[in-house]
Amino acid sequence: MSKTKYGSKKTEVDGHTFDSKAEARYYEQLKWLLANKQIRSFRLQPRYTLLESFKKNGKTFRKTEYIADFEITHLDGSIEVVDVKGYETPVFALKRKLFEKSYPHKLSIVTYNKKYGGWIELDKLKKFRRQVKKNE
Repeated sequence: MSKTKYGSKKTEVDGHTFDSKAEARYYEQLKWLLANKQIRSFRLQPRYTLLESFKKNGKTFRKTEYIADFEITHLDGSIEVVDVKGYETPVFALKRKLFEKSYPHKLSIVTYNKKYGGWIELDKLKKFRRQVKKNE
């Protein structure tokens, strides 16, 4: 498998190609949660429109979309959108703001970190790291 521009290794599981080993690992966890009736369902690569296409001064601008890694429907019917990331890029930070403004769903940015017990939200990991650095 090839490497992505961020150095992660594309990984294939069940005929689906994931952008990283971590994303494939999260998929495996979702399959387990579904099989054990911990979640109602999940989707891969759901698309969310952040800005519709438009014309200005004779030029057409394409719509702007955010393609998440997963969309989870929990047992209570609530929807959680999950993106597996090692770090947050400036482009993603902007798309995150637009998503948060436009959609009611919970958006979780997660990463895998053994030191902090496995799956952790990226914002919490950044907070822990700042605290550790502060205490040094």
